[in-house]
Amino acid sequence: MRKTGILLIVLLAATQYAMAQGCVTCTNTAANLGNSSAQGLNAGIIYLAALPLLFLGTVGFIWYKRNKAA
Repeated sequence: MRKTGILLIVLLAATQYAMAQGCVTCTNTAANLGNSSAQGLNAGIIYLAALPLLFLGTVGFIWYKRNKAA
């Protein structure tokens, strides 16, 4: 159990570093764009995030309702 916990912490720390690279890229890109292009970039990010968030919200809601009834 202890080895699994340590491995999980290491994996989460490594993926956080890898995911943070995308934030720098988007920030630099948005800083170099004009106002209308930056708004388009923001709309694209929200568009790409909407489906996974909707899916997770639906799964969470169904899970909550089933556990609340039990």
